Amino acid sequence: MIRTSKVVQKPASQIQIDQETRIQVLSDALNRSRLAGQLGMSYHGDRDLYEVLGYKKDLLYMDYYNQYSRQDIAAAVINKPVDASWRGPVGIMESNDDQDTPLEMAWDELERRLHIKNQLQRLDKLTGIGQYGVLFLGLSDIKQTADLQKPIVPGKGLKLLYVRALSEMNAQINSYVTSPDNERYGLPFNYTVRIVQPGNNSSQTFLVHYSRIIHVADGLLEGSVFGKPRLKAVFNRLTDLEKLTGGSAEMFWRGARPGFHGDVNPDIQMSEDEKAELKDQFDEYDNNLRRFLVSSGITMQSLEAQVSDPSAHVDVQIQMISAETGIPKRILTGSERGELASSEDKDSWLGIVQGRREEWIEPNILHPFIERCIEYGILPAAGPDGYSITWSNLWAPSEDEKVKIGASRASAVQSYASNPYAMDILPPKAFYKWCLGFSDEEAELIIEMQKAAMLEDENTDDEEPPEEEEVVKEPEEEEEVDE
Repeated sequence: MIRTSKVVQKPASQIQIDQETRIQVLSDALNRSRLAGQLGMSYHGDRDLYEVLGYKKDLLYMDYYNQYSRQDIAAAVINKPVDASWRGPVGIMESNDDQDTPLEMAWDELERRLHIKNQLQRLDKLTGIGQYGVLFLGLSDIKQTADLQKPIVPGKGLKLLYVRALSEMNAQINSYVTSPDNERYGLPFNYTVRIVQPGNNSSQTFLVHYSRIIHVADGLLEGSVFGKPRLKAVFNRLTDLEKLTGGSAEMFWRGARPGFHGDVNPDIQMSEDEKAELKDQFDEYDNNLRRFLVSSGITMQSLEAQVSDPSAHVDVQIQMISAETGIPKRILTGSERGELASSEDKDSWLGIVQGRREEWIEPNILHPFIERCIEYGILPAAGPDGYSITWSNLWAPSEDEKVKIGASRASAVQSYASNPYAMDILPPKAFYKWCLGFSDEEAELIIEMQKAAMLEDENTDDEEPPEEEEVVKEPEEEEEVDE
């Protein structure tokens, strides 16, 4: 439960503790900087691999954000797990019957009005880019911006007006809870939130109480505030990829058209004007404005092109990134569809996504948000049995897969029906379940449909065909013929 006691003014002792907390935070940052300075050191400090290879030691939020914004593989490391996890509708279920409960209907209305899933998906991405992300709750109890510093008091007919997913750059921690007897000891007390106004390219900054913020961090170890950015462990590999892909493009640009070598005839003396004219010809030729050269006293020879294939070196970096992130290489590089994706890659990937849904998204994003909404009266309380999160089926077959499955089943049924001894060895229900992959309910339904069809055929055979009515033709009148 969130403590809602109103803080009017901080005592002098509290201010002193906050100052000590800031000093401790700065000291920890300095220690981390010193540790980062030791990265890549070998041979007792005589060789600095990070400096030689061009790796940055002190990584800041903007380093991760710029890499995510500009590099394709970096964006895939963040986007692919998030997009796959949030694909399809997300709902709340209290019972297995078909009747909607008040909580389920309230969640559907909240999703329809505020597009909650979209905001939570953004929060997931922002959390992965930096050390944490926050969800800012805009409630109806705010009359002026100064009210954002006050804790939320439940039970006043609160309404959720909006939600905003913010990065750590736009929701910086201002102070921490420093009382050891507080259940939020060591956690943020308030945040400095900056809301960017896209119309006039300006921003508004204000202090926000922690009760209006849902704090989310990934890759936590000791603390509960600052997580590990998802690009941190692979940042060096991403730098190597930039070198390889950019270097290979530059190598092709220069090596595929290396230029010419000219031997000047020693018996011919060129004037300065002739040299300048020849230089202009070379410039025009190099910039594709001229496709021929006219030279006097110079023998031109084309240099040999030098281009090598970088794919093997790039593949090594992709494998390392795949090993760290858990994303299969073919899915990471965008070849997860068609014949390029193996069934092992797909099954492994879907298992990772399902585990991510249940083990990270639900306890860190969905449940905190739902519980906060229930506490504030935005959503009704759940029943005695609680609630569960419903996701789309990751293993649901596509239309092409359904056609292939149908064709395989039809072939299996034909072979089963054509064998006179098949039913003696394997009963139909067992065949439907074990060979065709149907569930118990589906197998029972098929058997009932077969019985109904057989009964309908029997009833049709027992019915006597209707007697045909005898049609009596009236004699045709003879036409009188004038003689």
